[in-house]
Amino acid sequence: MKRDVYGGLVSTMFVLLFITVCFAGCTGQAPATPGAAPTAAPFVANQQGVAVIKNASAATAATAVAPAGGAPAAAAQELVIATTTSLYDTKLLDMLQPMFESKYNVRLKITSQGTGKAIELAKKGDADILLVHSPSQELAFIKDGFGINRRSFASNSFIIVGPADDPAGIRGMTPEAAFTALYLKGMNKTAKVAFVSRGDGSGTHSAEKNIWSKAKYNYTTQIQKSGDWYVEAGKGMGETLQMADEKGAYTLTDEGTYLAYKKDLALVPVISQGASLLNIYSVMTVYNDKQPIEKITMANNFVNFLIDPATQAEIGKFGVDKYGKALFIPMSVTVPDAPAGNVGDHTSPATDVKPPSATATAAAAATAAVK
Repeated sequence: MKRDVYGGLVSTMFVLLFITVCFAGCTGQAPATPGAAPTAAPFVANQQGVAVIKNASAATAATAVAPAGGAPAAAAQELVIATTTSLYDTKLLDMLQPMFESKYNVRLKITSQGTGKAIELAKKGDADILLVHSPSQELAFIKDGFGINRRSFASNSFIIVGPADDPAGIRGMTPEAAFTALYLKGMNKTAKVAFVSRGDGSGTHSAEKNIWSKAKYNYTTQIQKSGDWYVEAGKGMGETLQMADEKGAYTLTDEGTYLAYKKDLALVPVISQGASLLNIYSVMTVYNDKQPIEKITMANNFVNFLIDPATQAEIGKFGVDKYGKALFIPMSVTVPDAPAGNVGDHTSPATDVKPPSATATAAAAATAAVK
């Protein structure tokens, strides 16, 4: 009897032990591997806005992933680029942005507006990089100590576009002769003769005022607000083209933006030759005494990125597949013949971290202290 009870107890214990082992095998989890990296978060495409801040591309907007060892990856640095509308409207920056971001683990935020407003933004310290096309304004910006490492990276041409029937009869003239004819016929209220100006202090507006000056007109006293024939849009290049198209008027535009909008316009090029139509694009690092050295260094990287032969090659191909010609001519292909200062350095690496004058002042002070 005792033997039977003992045997039963042993059998029961064995069964319970067997069930416990099986249950553990079905529900147990393998131990985590030390230092294993978590799964990367999905890429997130940021929002974009026309003529306002445009966030970084999805290529580098991914959530940071902790590397082996458990330490989180460094957050991507952010740089703000203040630029002209033509580089935004043509989508050249849409092509270049992910290339730079993926190379340097940085996020670019791009604010697109006229050159004048872009320069104002940079002067306030609200941008890290200035990317515009108005040599006289750029040189003043550098001279006043707001920027360093100005490099010219591409060019194209301004063109005068207007109605196909050319009511002002300016086709084939020099830009200055054409503006003279537009003024005289506009002031005489010639039918269908009107001109739409950017009127926004942009690089294109600056080029327009330069042509008026060469045509021997005072822009402020003779052209601006001179009559219904002269309309100031106060808008970006794309919107100005659309306004001129709706009015059947003439306007001055960079060729790249015109080609980007051409399919939606009735306007045609009427003048595309003339030294005053040269359009040069330059980039520079924004400087102020509160700018972190890390930002200045990364901004210099962007300047060097634009003049790098590989990037120059991409710029030279941009637009060919869609428009049959490149929208921009890189400096590696052609360096325009222009007045001194209009074309900046386009080969030397950007290495300055403060204006040369500030460096010289600091060196002089150090020398005086030693003496």
